[in-house]
Amino acid sequence: MKGAVLVALAASIGNFLQGWDNATIAGAMVYIKKDMALKSSVEGLIVAISLIGATIITTCSGPVSDWVGRRPMLILSSLFYFLSGLIMLWSPNVFVLCIARLLDGFGIGLAVTLVPVYISETAPSDIRGLLNTLPQFTGSGGMFISYCMVFSMSLSVSPSWRLMLGVLSIPSVLYFILTVFFLPESPRWLVSKGKMLEAKKVLQRLRGVEDVSGEMALLVEGLGIGGETSIEEYIIGPAEEFEGEAADEKDKIRLYGPGEGLSWVAKPVTGQSSLALASRQGSLINKSMALMDPLVTLFGSVHEKLPESGSMVFPNFGSMFSTAEPHVKNEQWDEESQRGDDYTSEAGGVDSDDNLHSPLLSRQATSMDKDMVPPPSHGSILSVRRHSSLMQGNVEAVGNTGIGGGWQLAWKWSEKGEDGKEGGFKRIYLHQEDIPGSRRGSILSLPGEDVHGEGEFIQAAALVSQPALFSKELKDQRPVGPAMVHPSETVSKTPIWSALLEPGVKHALIVGIGIQILQQFSGINGVLYYTPQILEEAGVEVLLSNMGIGSESSSFLISAFTTFLMLPCIAVAMRLMDISGRRRLLLTTIPVLIVSLLILVVFELVTVSTMVNAAISTICVVVYFCIFVMAYGPIPNILCSEIFPTRVRGLCIAICAMVFWIGDIIVTYSLPVMLSAIGLAGVFGIYAIVCIVSWIFVYLKVPETKGMPLEVIAEFFSVGARQAAKGATN
Repeated sequence: MKGAVLVALAASIGNFLQGWDNATIAGAMVYIKKDMALKSSVEGLIVAISLIGATIITTCSGPVSDWVGRRPMLILSSLFYFLSGLIMLWSPNVFVLCIARLLDGFGIGLAVTLVPVYISETAPSDIRGLLNTLPQFTGSGGMFISYCMVFSMSLSVSPSWRLMLGVLSIPSVLYFILTVFFLPESPRWLVSKGKMLEAKKVLQRLRGVEDVSGEMALLVEGLGIGGETSIEEYIIGPAEEFEGEAADEKDKIRLYGPGEGLSWVAKPVTGQSSLALASRQGSLINKSMALMDPLVTLFGSVHEKLPESGSMVFPNFGSMFSTAEPHVKNEQWDEESQRGDDYTSEAGGVDSDDNLHSPLLSRQATSMDKDMVPPPSHGSILSVRRHSSLMQGNVEAVGNTGIGGGWQLAWKWSEKGEDGKEGGFKRIYLHQEDIPGSRRGSILSLPGEDVHGEGEFIQAAALVSQPALFSKELKDQRPVGPAMVHPSETVSKTPIWSALLEPGVKHALIVGIGIQILQQFSGINGVLYYTPQILEEAGVEVLLSNMGIGSESSSFLISAFTTFLMLPCIAVAMRLMDISGRRRLLLTTIPVLIVSLLILVVFELVTVSTMVNAAISTICVVVYFCIFVMAYGPIPNILCSEIFPTRVRGLCIAICAMVFWIGDIIVTYSLPVMLSAIGLAGVFGIYAIVCIVSWIFVYLKVPETKGMPLEVIAEFFSVGARQAAKGATN
């Protein structure tokens, strides 16, 4: 995974520059105010105009990134940083300085909005949380280094604020070089545009392996938005263990292993899958706790039943179904090379799209197929090809269809039944569950189903829905077998605004917008504002003054120290993000924020002694900072980058980011007014109430997404939204 880690580090430099800028403007304003004799209103404008720029650019950054790609927008961010640094270095007057700060805000807005999206789309699901905490770490690291630089400059006889601000151009050059020459485009965005060969090469680089066909298939399935999804249950075992059973063969899915003659069968059952039980019992849960989101229950049922051994749940699966020769000629999936190649010939050692652009599955030829004269190809319809090599792997490592988090990807194809019922092509996300009855080398017994044998049996839950590229229009053309359309044919040239009305997307937007608003009003800005005052009361400035350090330099050094304390806490969060999970971290840390704020309120109202109050307040502020950056700081952005479908991820993340920046502006400008109206105790009391509301919101509405593929998360939101709608109707 070294490739994905290095790419995430390079992308996170955008957040490093944001942290750098936040610290330098805080330090430089001390000298700008003296040099230009600024009024307080103009001083506030210089600081705030970068927030305004970030808000403006955010409104269009998401849709544009869905159109032109994530990487070009990150390149543009680096250019904005570089130009703003050069202009701030020159800045002859306030007007030019404001223009530079506006450009700087554009760079900040693009980085804060799109870096989490880019990392989520390139990172493996099992370390996605860790890598997506990197922006928080690099941002705090940038603040620490910048405060150290400002402190050292403040010790000179005549510190130059222009030089402080202009230094931003130096690291931005590095960021530009990395975005242009090192960062690849997001493979999910490439697949959404039909650029399959390029996406395959990027995935091979990021994963460090040649065979990425399973993940490619997953990315293709992520192109769908909405659709009906059902939750089913299967038992999976060696094919020979099912021989002689009376069950209809059409109900079975045959999975082939890499070894000759080795095959497994997935058989539908009604058993004790926790995912299916959670789905069936969702209405009961809603009645007992009316506000609990069914989505939280569904996600929780998966994480509570994770198997103990590794992430590869179905060992030794090879190509699915069977290996019959196709009858229909295929066309290339890559829109860049529209060649009508016949997929019956193998590509050999040549790097081509032949091994990639088939639907990635095989099926058993039926007697009807053998007797039928195949129709000509319809446009860019794709049918199946031979030896698709879907499910190869082993217990130690995720194989071709191991898509992370204990999930695997499969398809099933059923012909028209004897009862006249129409057959269909279905995609299945399979998930092993570590429950009684999922055992190896023993007899498996389930309610209503007894399967005897000495083989291996696995209980699995499944999300079953129509494949993303098997559209109704294609179905009406009556292709032979499970055909697919070309991904580029499903691409909209403009943002899919109508998709925002799809129940799963609306549900995800409620979660994303809600947690962004609550985070902004949870008190971090107020605590930052209050920190210098309580540290001064604690006598820190007096101590530094006795060491010969001036008051201005002292404030910079104190800020550097406070920022430094955040770094080990973020490092701990990076470790826990994919172990404890996002939801558990929030539910654990928010109560600490509440207690810290309440203690600050108490000791603001009650004075024991100046030193005691200052000491306790200092401890509370440090604890608040450290706990905030562990969870409530990074997790809202991480969640927002995970919960939306690929086609509208940029658009939806822009909506959430715009809410973030508007909230930031409101909190920043309302704080002085609130302080004069209700005092510091009142402000912290309001923040404590918001944190309590935040905990309730997370408990009722925010699901656990750790380790799950982005496409499966979007599917769960679709299922959960429909369950919630049914519950409301009932």
